[in-house]
Amino acid sequence: MDSTNSSAHAVSASASSEVPKIAPLAKYKLVFLGDQSVGKTSIITRFMYDQFEKSYQATIGIDFLSKTMYLEDRTVRLQLWDTAGQERFRSLIPSYIRDSSVAVIVYDITDRASFLNSSKWIDEVRTERGNDVVLMLVGNKTDLSDRRQVSSEEGASKAKEEGVLFIETSAKGNFNIKLLFRRLATALPGVDSNGHGQNTNVVDIKLQPSPTIETGENGKRCC
Repeated sequence: MDSTNSSAHAVSASASSEVPKIAPLAKYKLVFLGDQSVGKTSIITRFMYDQFEKSYQATIGIDFLSKTMYLEDRTVRLQLWDTAGQERFRSLIPSYIRDSSVAVIVYDITDRASFLNSSKWIDEVRTERGNDVVLMLVGNKTDLSDRRQVSSEEGASKAKEEGVLFIETSAKGNFNIKLLFRRLATALPGVDSNGHGQNTNVVDIKLQPSPTIETGENGKRCC
């Protein structure tokens, strides 16, 4: 072989060996469940785009959104699966629950039936995933507190009884949306209570701190 070609080949081989290996993104699948019109899409839209639409078309089947978060020295991808609440799409849900890391059960605090039905959604998740999933019960639409049919205490009590996380939110008022995802992040498998990954295959998701009580433009508590 020509010495020039031999030298070029050696440089090429050396350059190839120096190319850093890029670790794949840690991915977590979050499935949002609950009756129709409880605000699943609104919560996801607020988190993804910091927007709220006064009216949404009903989700048909399953919608999927992915958000890549760049965190200090690591990157994580959240896969958000927005499911339809209508009964005619119920048969599709189990297949999307099976490989999920998190299941978020949403009810409308102004609709007691949606709260009572949350038990069925929790049971469905446990049928598919057992205890290998993070479950959170979310009471949405706190901006409509004058029409409340489910108290915060009742929601918290049900969550305790079911052994799941609990939070109340308002997608419209942007109340506790970031806190919702921060609490889910710290509860992910392999992440300790301080949000620190316990091994190199798990990513620590950190969102900016959100106050326990958020206020609206008039300085009053939003809900």
